[in-house]
Amino acid sequence: MKKLVCAGILGFAMLLSGMVSLTHAADFKMGFVDIDRAANDSEEGKKAVSGLKDLMSSKQATINEKGKNIERMKADLEKQASIISPDAKKAKLDEIERSEREFQRMLSDVNLELEKRRRELTESVYKEIIEIIGKLGQEEKYDMIFPAQSMLYGNKALDLTDTIIKRYNALKASKPKSSSKK
Repeated sequence: MKKLVCAGILGFAMLLSGMVSLTHAADFKMGFVDIDRAANDSEEGKKAVSGLKDLMSSKQATINEKGKNIERMKADLEKQASIISPDAKKAKLDEIERSEREFQRMLSDVNLELEKRRRELTESVYKEIIEIIGKLGQEEKYDMIFPAQSMLYGNKALDLTDTIIKRYNALKASKPKSSSKK
């Protein structure tokens, strides 16, 4: 709803300011970019997604191992419940509860780590893409370039996403790789 209101206000402001008058309509140049697609379909974006998947896979193996260990502890307790003393049973239950708390804490930590890593990777990609959009706008004399995410409709002829992806890939290919990679 906010986007619709903002788009309406922007359109009204453009009409009031005379930017889109009938006499200037032929000179008015605009386009739009699907920033999410540009980020995800660029080579750098694909590397970031792949890196996140690899990190998630490595963490998932640890999580699965810990989960199986807890299930094994529960099964062992169930098998031994009738033959062990009440104190030993209580000690095993305490150990299982402690392991489950550690497991929940591990899940939370992994989720926080993955989210932090995703933010680090995507923030830089988005920032660079937005800079490229600005440069494209200046170089090709665009009056406005909108994010596709805030548009209800856009003619595909005005879609600059593929151009932005190509420019971003070219920029990254021309830059030497930094050695301060995390």
